[in-house]
Amino acid sequence: MSANGRLSVGDKAPAFTLPDSTGKPVSLSDYAGRKVIVYFYPAAMTPGCTKQACDFRDNLAELNDEGIDVIGVSPDKPEKLAKFVERDQLTFPLLSDPEKEVLAAWGAFGEKKLYGKIVNGVIRSTFLVNEDGTIGAAQYNVRATGHVAKLRRDLSI
Repeated sequence: MSANGRLSVGDKAPAFTLPDSTGKPVSLSDYAGRKVIVYFYPAAMTPGCTKQACDFRDNLAELNDEGIDVIGVSPDKPEKLAKFVERDQLTFPLLSDPEKEVLAAWGAFGEKKLYGKIVNGVIRSTFLVNEDGTIGAAQYNVRATGHVAKLRRDLSI
């Protein structure tokens, strides 16, 4: 991890186990031997986060065909995530991190600019974790709209 608390390519991905939208624990280690995109977003059912989640949903088959799974993480409680999954027919796990410990460990929580002000909050971030558990790509302050297309270009998918 760099001095600013952010992960870089080659770093070991911080381990986690968090509840999904049904309350079932999901661990990063469940994906050992596979590539997985782990993305962090501020709040379920908000316009930007909905666009981003639906974008991942709409590209999931192509990502899966490349051997890549997707996990979303936010500070929302499982009950809110369940509504989000049902409303938008999301087909990948959304995990709950209300204590923001995993968000912080991945450098996805901290100071950010929001409408010109510096605030503490979730930094919209996306990571590719390689089969060996190392970071293959680390992107911070990503845009919700068009992000998956950019990610696919960056990863040549």
